[in-house]
Amino acid sequence: MKRKIPAFKSDKEAQDFVDTANLADYDLSGGVPVQFEFEPKSAHINMRVPKALLDAFKERARVRGIPYTRFIRQLIEREISGHGSR
Repeated sequence: MKRKIPAFKSDKEAQDFVDTANLADYDLSGGVPVQFEFEPKSAHINMRVPKALLDAFKERARVRGIPYTRFIRQLIEREISGHGSR
């Protein structure tokens, strides 16, 4: 049976753990993919949407733990990159 990852009080504790532990011994099934944004934002858009749609964006973003503007940007990027659902 795989062990549970311990809680860390600092980034240094987490880094030390990753540097020394054999991660194959730990249950990583609860991991969540993270996408970092590196490109600076140099343009903006302004659009009007129904309140119900904005509320839906905000709720889905809240569930994912990200700002709703980032969630909307991710949807746009996914569609443009061809990874959107058809």
